[in-house]
Amino acid sequence: MNKKTMKYASREFLRGNEEPFVEAGDGVTRQNLGYDDTILMARVVFEKGSEGYVHAHPHSQVTYIESGVFDFTIGSETKRLVAGDGTYIPPHAKHGAVCIEAGVLIDVFSPIREDFMQQS
Repeated sequence: MNKKTMKYASREFLRGNEEPFVEAGDGVTRQNLGYDDTILMARVVFEKGSEGYVHAHPHSQVTYIESGVFDFTIGSETKRLVAGDGTYIPPHAKHGAVCIEAGVLIDVFSPIREDFMQQS
């Protein structure tokens, strides 16, 4: 598949200070930072006490904790994660996070989260 046949494809170079943020919940904003039909990377900024509510989706997800402290739940297990840590969330697994100290997550999804495209 090349870029011309894709439904979604970002520019090759994106600058974080130029890409828009969208509201993703109370105290949570999201910025798409590169995508095509098969993959998407987003920066998600959390205020202290905000939540990524428990949910599930058919996408594989990996998350890198860029900064802050988060209590992550995947399935029935909860772990406290800090800057430099990461997660793998299998498709359809229930998961969520509570922000203990304000921070930033880098989320990568495969395939793309089409719902994120309608919000940008």
